[in-house]
Amino acid sequence: MTGAYHQLRVHVSHRAAAGLAGVSRATAHRQAVLGPPRQPRPRRAPVNRLSTAERARILAVLNSDRFVDTTPIEVFATLLDEGVYLASVATLYRVLRENRQVVERRRLARHPARVRPELSATGPGQVFSWDITKLPGPNRGVYYDAYVMIDIFSRYIVGHKVATTESAALAQDFITDVFAVHGIPQVVHADRGTSMTSKKVADLLADLHVLRSHSRPHVSNDNPYSEAAFKTVKYHPSFPARFGSIQDARTFCDTFFTWYNHEHHHTGIGLHTPAAVHYGHADAIAVTRQQVLDSAWVRNPERFTRRPQPKSLRLADTAWINKPEPATNQPEALTLAA
Repeated sequence: MTGAYHQLRVHVSHRAAAGLAGVSRATAHRQAVLGPPRQPRPRRAPVNRLSTAERARILAVLNSDRFVDTTPIEVFATLLDEGVYLASVATLYRVLRENRQVVERRRLARHPARVRPELSATGPGQVFSWDITKLPGPNRGVYYDAYVMIDIFSRYIVGHKVATTESAALAQDFITDVFAVHGIPQVVHADRGTSMTSKKVADLLADLHVLRSHSRPHVSNDNPYSEAAFKTVKYHPSFPARFGSIQDARTFCDTFFTWYNHEHHHTGIGLHTPAAVHYGHADAIAVTRQQVLDSAWVRNPERFTRRPQPKSLRLADTAWINKPEPATNQPEALTLAA
């Protein structure tokens, strides 16, 4: 390329010659001043270079039954204490790297993958989800614990309780009170908090023949209904920066969850209120809503491209926690019949 540049340079400018030759102007100028680049001299092998046999011996020692799960630096120290110098630590790593063996060599515990919970409910009272969230108290570092249980199908808050602390005994009493009012579900889902996995709660659910389900560690998406309810609470304009006392927190929760159950139109249940779905009024309300839409369509058909049947008003037949993908070979989910 530079030869073509010099031939063109006789007839055209430096810029044009570089462009026609396909080289940068800086490269062409540098080679014109300094001349062609020198070929690097061949490097001689270091006098202290290990032979092929020595490298093979090092690799054999590192892969021996004694040291196969030991780090190179541990091998170096062990042999040194025994009066044997095999090679430097850097050389040990270099030999392993040349053979693509620079990996975790120690035997480590292999924890089985956590099974993703897959639950479904086709009606109220089948699957309850519960969790505990912190409510800020009057002073910094003071918090109250709000125990909240929700029916995943209807999104109805079946029970809530505000306490000064979190404990297995309080959780046991809370669940007992909820079941006394709303009946015993088939499944209770929760995360892996100490109260949720406590022996008191486990024994209570086992005695009542209720299946326990838990989220995977550090996976908040496995408990979506409780997390979404907590977000609705804490992002509501009425949620205060701090509660003056535990009684203030209890009063707020009583008022808020009454509004949530009976007045809040939930997008996940066809813009019905949780109470309407939980107590079986959603179908009648859906008929009334459709009559209103049909009347609007009859009065002004030109305003609609088709008969109005908004998808946002449809109530799903099934509520899922981690709905399985149809194409994957996931184990069959626990489906609860109404």
